[in-house]
Amino acid sequence: MNTSLPPVSNRPLYVYRIVFKVISFIIFGLASLLLVFPIMPVFLLIFRPVENFRKTTRRFVSFFFRFFISFMTFTGVVELKTADRDFFKNLKSKIVVANHPSLLDVVMIISLIPNADVIVQGDYRNTVIGGVIRLLYILNTLNFEEMAAACKESLAKGNCLVIFPEGTRTRRDGEMRLKKGAARISLLTGTEIVAAHIGGTDKYGLGKKEPFLSFNHTDKYIYIITLQKIINPKEFEGLEMHRAVRRLNERLLDIFKNPVNKQ
Repeated sequence: MNTSLPPVSNRPLYVYRIVFKVISFIIFGLASLLLVFPIMPVFLLIFRPVENFRKTTRRFVSFFFRFFISFMTFTGVVELKTADRDFFKNLKSKIVVANHPSLLDVVMIISLIPNADVIVQGDYRNTVIGGVIRLLYILNTLNFEEMAAACKESLAKGNCLVIFPEGTRTRRDGEMRLKKGAARISLLTGTEIVAAHIGGTDKYGLGKKEPFLSFNHTDKYIYIITLQKIINPKEFEGLEMHRAVRRLNERLLDIFKNPVNKQ
């Protein structure tokens, strides 16, 4: 037991939330398998050319994530709050960056952005599933020049690139270290960064190196997603690339550490 946490306020409700958390993730896993096969291959046959497949499938993924969140909301496990739903829904050709406190952050952000493109972890090049994933999203196994070119092409088509610059979930002590990828892509492509903050109740049980069979001790998982800043890379013109990247990362870090709550 983490001694920094408050005591469990309602033991039966706590156990109930853990049970439905596990059920939700089982449903998510099974539905994801159905999405990857056979739904996505069928989409690939129906929607031509490939760009139509990408557009349709990304919207379908966003819809699936919204449905999943609705199920978790119905069971009393999760609640998503945002005053910027319409803004994210209509966003085009932007790099969306956010802090990363929990396992569900990607689900929450993509549920709000129907045209979200993401950089996918792992090498899927030699699998059937990977063939579909490679068509849909950008692999981080590419070298940076190839990845930047793929990002630029996707952004030019009106997609939003979703990046969590920490690269992994935030440590429980709140320490953040941002990788340079989002800043470099923004500066290389001239694309504005939309900084969003994920707040709400404690995400204990979904955080880094925390036991999965645990939960917030006093409340459900409430996600409050707020638009913070829109950063234009032109603000850093005239600086050498490494200095511009550092300045932009410093700006993002300050935003994430000192968010403005509009709820």
